[in-house]
Amino acid sequence: MSGFQALVLAGSRGVVDPVAAYAGVSHKGLATVAGLTLLERVLRALAEAGASRIAICTGDQIIAATALALRELPPVEVISAEASPSLSVRAALEKLGSPLLVTTVDHALLQPEWVRRFIADTPAGADISILLGEEAVVQAAAPGTRRTYLAFRDGRFSGCNLFYLATDRAVGALDLWRRVEAHRKQPWRIAMLLGPGVLLGFLLRRFTLRQAVARLGGKANVRAEAVTTPFGLAAVDVDKPSDLDLARRLQGDVG
Repeated sequence: MSGFQALVLAGSRGVVDPVAAYAGVSHKGLATVAGLTLLERVLRALAEAGASRIAICTGDQIIAATALALRELPPVEVISAEASPSLSVRAALEKLGSPLLVTTVDHALLQPEWVRRFIADTPAGADISILLGEEAVVQAAAPGTRRTYLAFRDGRFSGCNLFYLATDRAVGALDLWRRVEAHRKQPWRIAMLLGPGVLLGFLLRRFTLRQAVARLGGKANVRAEAVTTPFGLAAVDVDKPSDLDLARRLQGDVG
């Protein structure tokens, strides 16, 4: 797999990030694991996976300057972060075009093989795909790790912070995401947006993972696919200090 474009989300919510505070840095992307910042680890993994064009979406000047200064990588460009993640990805899709792989700066353990496998496993004809790890696979790779799981008829799955926008039609999914973001404090509006049938199916676990993702895609008029990964560590991102400690332990970083 070569020649794909990649976007790294590295925005800030405008509050003190607990990981950054714990690591003593201004942005969690500057926290280190095994001698490399999270930012550099992610960018290197994407480059080694075959990305020919990499953009980082951020409003942080230090993160932007650090990304631009990294050597031995394909040229990295900076895109200004928008008011929300969905708007940031939408702006990047408009600028870069598809196909576009999207991940986050806190994907500390990201490996090139995970990226290549994800893209290869995305079904032909999909507009957008998302990567998820089944609970048993995640726990086998990182025993005791605490992740957020969504329950479906065929099991419990955790997101892996990897999305593949295979066609420009994926913008429909981003627009649905934006509407959900806008109503995150009004659950009843989200219920109206998704429809009672979809919500009831989720609550009663009537759908398998792939059926649920396909149903959500239908609400956005896109073909959406769920891809499961055999790599349990793909579900480990750095949302809290304990995640940073875990990533360091898994990489043999005891300093």
